[in-house]
Amino acid sequence: MSAEAERKTETIPQWKREETDAIVEFLESYGSIGVVDITGIPSKQLQDMRRELHGTAALRVSRNTLIERALAEVGDGLEGIAEHVDGQVGLIGTNDNPFGLYQQLEASKTPAPINAGEVTPNDIVIPEGDTGVDPGPFVGDLQTVGANARIDGGSIKVVEDSTVLSAGEEVSADLANVLAELGIEPKEVGLDLRGVFSEGVLFSPEELDIDVEEYVADLEAASSAARNLSLNAEYPTARTAPSMLAKAAGEAKSVGLSAAVESPDLADDLVSKADAQVRALAGAIDDEEALPEELRGVEAAPATPAADAEEADGDDDEADEAAVEESSDEDEDEDNAEDADDGGDALGDMFG
Repeated sequence: MSAEAERKTETIPQWKREETDAIVEFLESYGSIGVVDITGIPSKQLQDMRRELHGTAALRVSRNTLIERALAEVGDGLEGIAEHVDGQVGLIGTNDNPFGLYQQLEASKTPAPINAGEVTPNDIVIPEGDTGVDPGPFVGDLQTVGANARIDGGSIKVVEDSTVLSAGEEVSADLANVLAELGIEPKEVGLDLRGVFSEGVLFSPEELDIDVEEYVADLEAASSAARNLSLNAEYPTARTAPSMLAKAAGEAKSVGLSAAVESPDLADDLVSKADAQVRALAGAIDDEEALPEELRGVEAAPATPAADAEEADGDDDEADEAAVEESSDEDEDEDNAEDADDGGDALGDMFG
């Protein structure tokens, strides 16, 4: 440290040095550090917000100059959020990811009344309906601020939704009184996140404001499309190999049945297939006298045995699919075994 820097350090009051050190310790204690706007939040509500954040995040409020000094001392990219240190702000630290922090802060915001002189963040609308206020001067107050109101049925009613102030405009005393009388709380009170630094990346609120359900759905769709592409291109991976093997086994079995390949694995299916063909042939002959006595009255099989294995259907969960295919194959084998017994009886009747 140069002599000039030492002289500057010596001029800093002890309490400022201690506060800066405390902020530095705060910054180094969390994986994600953000700057939040606390403008207009009463002290009591701020304390309530601290308690709500306990366990997931921590809030520290200090002088902006000391916050900037601490950010510069820590470095490692944290100085990038110094541009957000303006006005009434505080630091927020968490080991959660910044997206989770943003969602938590947005969910913790609560409606609040707006005061005269404040700038409204949103359009203020007085909704259509009965105000519940008895006829009197209040109908004139409503009309003064721009609401379409009248006396109807012994009370004051707003005839239609009335936008009485646009976002960015200042609230007048008359409007503040009308809103308070109606119990309308047009603004939200909470910690507004200005920016978060996490793992070397500075995130803006716009980047953190995502629809989690839509994002998850997009990931699932992408995963499913990639899996289907792998299956269609016959590119084996750890995720697609079971389905590809099941498909290949089904196709091999289908070829074996079509070619009448004698195999212990196909014997039951071949017998069942032959039995079904005999039944179909016997059922197609109208003249029973033309049939051996053993085949007279034999009904055609209700359906041919399912020889082909089910192909992979692109379902997202290959584990479930493999389980279903395995279960289906087992059931099919059992059915084929029963059909094979019946087929054996029919063939025996035919050939003695």
